[in-house]
Amino acid sequence: MKYIGTITAMLALFISASVSAQESQEKEQDKLSYYEQRAKEDAVYEQSLATKNEEDEKDFWKDQKRYEKDLRKRDKEAYRAYMKGKQDAYAEHAQHCDDHCHHSREYYGHAHFYYTYYDYQYPRRTYVGTGVRVSSPRVGISIF
Repeated sequence: MKYIGTITAMLALFISASVSAQESQEKEQDKLSYYEQRAKEDAVYEQSLATKNEEDEKDFWKDQKRYEKDLRKRDKEAYRAYMKGKQDAYAEHAQHCDDHCHHSREYYGHAHFYYTYYDYQYPRRTYVGTGVRVSSPRVGISIF
């Protein structure tokens, strides 16, 4: 009888742990999809941005870069999801963007960053290179 109670308790713990792990994975996935969706909405806003003067536009892009930098410091996975969403949205817009789209010089400067974002491969590890030198005695050969 004692073994049945122990087995039942262990089974209950195992099931609760697996359910908890699934919930945390779903929350993580929801968070990443939220940031991808947010990035697409931001990209649509950026593509339709019409400011009255150049100063306002520069301030907007500065704030946008600050947001991305803060997100990168806070949560790298969310930042990657956000940038993937931005890249997808900008690539989709580029397919039909031509003369009828009147984007500013600032826009094209920042859009270039989103197109080339994934060209950079983040290193998976930090490598430290060290050189090891072993000194050996000099041997000379002479005939005389």
